[in-house]
Amino acid sequence: MKKIKSIEEIINDYDNFIIDQWGVMHDGRFGFEHAVNSINVLNSNNKNLFIISNSSKRSKSSIDRLPKLGFKKNSFINIVTSGEMIWQLLKKEFLDYKNKKNCFHIYDEEKEDGLNFRDGLNFNFVEKVEEADLILACTPFVKLQPIDYIPFLEAAYNKEISMYCANPDFETVESNSNNNIFCMGTIGEIYKKMGGNVIIKGKPDVSIYTATTNQINLEKKRTVAIGDSLFHDIQGANNFEIDSVLVKSGIHKDLNQINNLIKNHQITPTYIIDKFSI
Repeated sequence: MKKIKSIEEIINDYDNFIIDQWGVMHDGRFGFEHAVNSINVLNSNNKNLFIISNSSKRSKSSIDRLPKLGFKKNSFINIVTSGEMIWQLLKKEFLDYKNKKNCFHIYDEEKEDGLNFRDGLNFNFVEKVEEADLILACTPFVKLQPIDYIPFLEAAYNKEISMYCANPDFETVESNSNNNIFCMGTIGEIYKKMGGNVIIKGKPDVSIYTATTNQINLEKKRTVAIGDSLFHDIQGANNFEIDSVLVKSGIHKDLNQINNLIKNHQITPTYIIDKFSI
């Protein structure tokens, strides 16, 4: 792991840059000025830019939001979210069922990846997990903590119900407090450790990298991923067999903690940088 101060130090080593959003490009409300500058410089050097985001939102939502955050849509060849990957999978797998499956949907009523996410999916949505054939996990229920999900998960496990997790991230940085908060990936991980079947298509699963970059003839040796999560961005890059840059201004801020996680989990980035800057 090499410490770098600027993306410019590696700009000539790569043609393709796969970039994470939250914590790297923006904080959910505002785009980081240093990230906007970095994207502009990479564009001016004719680099191929992609966004892969572990967001339970559909891809179109992330694309449409970029200008509000200070970024140009046409800066990127492709933008894919984990939510889009799961939505497409559910659409394909359950399209032809004449008798609709019952789906227990975990979502935040105040967010767009709640009820809007259901549009186009062929399910009966039920209020009790005991009545469900599958779980769609988008965003945590308001005010519930991970331990509060245990009764849902025990009922699901007893029925051998699969969970489709639209956001595999364990945690993210809360935009208004800079504190880390849990994501659906935490609940998915609990269910997996209980013995439940969890389906993810976002980072670190290789399929989202393939789906995002299939528009070009990708040379992996000339490709680098930039993100703030060891368990998703860096592990995903390792799985996809490309180099990676760990951004230290997002989820993992303490260098000692980062080194311990790398040692304990054997997930090593190629580079580490304080922030996504030029």
